[in-house]
Amino acid sequence: MSQKIDRRNFLKTGLAAGGGLVLGTSMLSSCSQLGLRGAVPPAYPMRPLEEVRIGFIGVGGMGSAHVENLMNIPGAKIVAVCDIVPEKVERIQQWHKDKGMMVPEGYSRSETDYKRLCQRDDLDLVYIATPWEWHVPMCVDAMEAGKHAAVEVPAARTIEESWQLVDTSEKTRKHCIMMENCNYDKVEMMILNMVFQGVFGELVHARCGYLHDLREIKFSNEGEGLWRRKYSVTRNGDIYPTHGLGPVAQCLEINRGNYFEYLESMSTKSRGLHEWAVKFFGKDSPEAKEQFKLGDVVVSMLKTFRGETVVLTHDTNLPRPYSRDIYVQGTNGVIRKYPKPLIHIEGRSPHHGWEEIDSWMESYEHPLWVKMRTEMEGAAGHGGMDYLEDFRLVRALRLGVEPDMDVYDAAMMSAVTDLSEKSIARKGKPMAFPDFTRGMWKKERQLPVMRFDQLI
Repeated sequence: MSQKIDRRNFLKTGLAAGGGLVLGTSMLSSCSQLGLRGAVPPAYPMRPLEEVRIGFIGVGGMGSAHVENLMNIPGAKIVAVCDIVPEKVERIQQWHKDKGMMVPEGYSRSETDYKRLCQRDDLDLVYIATPWEWHVPMCVDAMEAGKHAAVEVPAARTIEESWQLVDTSEKTRKHCIMMENCNYDKVEMMILNMVFQGVFGELVHARCGYLHDLREIKFSNEGEGLWRRKYSVTRNGDIYPTHGLGPVAQCLEINRGNYFEYLESMSTKSRGLHEWAVKFFGKDSPEAKEQFKLGDVVVSMLKTFRGETVVLTHDTNLPRPYSRDIYVQGTNGVIRKYPKPLIHIEGRSPHHGWEEIDSWMESYEHPLWVKMRTEMEGAAGHGGMDYLEDFRLVRALRLGVEPDMDVYDAAMMSAVTDLSEKSIARKGKPMAFPDFTRGMWKKERQLPVMRFDQLI
């Protein structure tokens, strides 16, 4: 890692002084004197918002979970809600009625009715949880209407779409945030904290991915099944890279002093979806006659400008347990999350052996999890990490500070799909990452979620 020894000691001292929770403001103000990466102004200076007024587009499964969280986050107010299914809009409105809250206005005239929502003059943020093909058009329309945009993963499907998000965000001076919830998982945040405190030494290698049996979901007649399978028909690349790559990219300081230089990808043959269709629909069914381009396993190797490597895997068409294959390795040790969290640190762990992370969690649990444990109890979605990502976004807009992720993060990670597809089509040819930051990545910026004085 590029963190200096004094920075590691500073973080440790600050954690200890604050009971493992926060850095004192007086200590933070001396960051520049210590040669540390202190707080930087947000890319787009914003006035603090007493209340974040939200228009929500797409309230299916994931969208509804976000709405439920936002309804319980202080300072968040859902003003309008849009979905092409009127009953889904009515369900969200009923939730507000049941809690005695202002009922958001509904939009469900057509698939483009979201445009009317974006044009409202009483919104600060448009939140998008729709099928992937709508992500960029909706983000662009929101930003051009003067609103910040928050979008589910992946933010974009092609290099051109990634540039469209960057160009629009820079032109309008509005944030475009990809909502990568796995960045806020308890173990991933502990690993991030350990990385920034130098526990693993200098980082050298990582593994990550999205390994999730989605066969049943892809063939469902509702929810994501209505649209997600078509990407397995039309594309052969890592079509869903960000759940694993998001946390690892933060550990590697991507866009903040480091950047991905290129990737090389290859894919296996495609068998899983066809065999599932034959088994459950019959060999003569329309589903069994579909032709799938997506290889059952897609593997990409990414190289950073600082010299680290990342192995990224996409595996959603075969029977398997869920995994994001989180694995971070440095000159002083290694940690993995799946199938269960284990760690090895030279000089402390058993010789050539793993140990469980429980004792390490006591010392290195991220302060955000410590602080927010009560608020997360009973929150919607994935054990609390969805609540944290929603809370952090609302908090950033209320304080007028830089959000945890920005449009450059959204563009860079989303670009993996297009680059991997092109590499596979060219027999594993290396594909260079576009510099969406226009050189800004070379400037070290502190990751907002590691500014412990600004967590709550």
